Amino acid sequence: MDENNLTLHLLSKREEDFVHASVDRESAFYEAVCSGNMELVRVFSKPLFCEGCGLLSEDSLQNLKYHLVVLAAMIARYCIRAGMAPEESYSLSDYYIMKADKSRTEKKVRAVHAEMIEDYTMKMRAVRLKNVCSRRIVHAVDYIITHLHKRVTLEDTADFLGISTAYLSRLFRDETGMTFSEYVNKLKIEEASALLLYTEYTDTEISSLLGFSSQSYFIKVFRHFTGTTPKKYKKQYSVPDFDAAFSSD
Repeated sequence: MDENNLTLHLLSKREEDFVHASVDRESAFYEAVCSGNMELVRVFSKPLFCEGCGLLSEDSLQNLKYHLVVLAAMIARYCIRAGMAPEESYSLSDYYIMKADKSRTEKKVRAVHAEMIEDYTMKMRAVRLKNVCSRRIVHAVDYIITHLHKRVTLEDTADFLGISTAYLSRLFRDETGMTFSEYVNKLKIEEASALLLYTEYTDTEISSLLGFSSQSYFIKVFRHFTGTTPKKYKKQYSVPDFDAAFSSD
């Protein structure tokens, strides 16, 4: 199974099989937006109004608009906390609330919802990249984030930027304090940690999804950045499923 089909398979599995605590999943979604990683956002996103959501209006169109207002307010606050300028975040929120308010069909409101999520995510990616010094490293990190679900190599990235591998390698050491491969693995493990805590993906599935050459190498890299194995990390930091806890005798 190639990488694109694997991603689709795992996303489909999430929709069919995964059961999480709703608050847990919502937090993961907002954190994914703040990470600037659209692939991770797609893992945790859900329809604007779906099973388990409260009914805010008996009018279906108005109900969707109310839910978008709530979502816009939450995303705006999370993004401010993650470094976006308050005036930018609130202006973006106001823009999409107004755009949804002018929509005359549910399909258009849902389109505004998708556009808003992608816009916030891309702007948060830019916020993350502000801390990176040179233009070339900014483009390199953007390339890494875009291809995080594949095997990202120094050679491919240097070729994309039109520079030599030696020069790119030196830039990474000078500006990030890490080697290229260390930086890539750091971003992959950040995403792996979120997937472990907020989904039912196994460590084997996560290893494949993030393009690691083998599960054993994934575990080795995970231990390097977190100090523990994926299984122990999930056991130690996962939040219990509250519905299951309260339904038990």
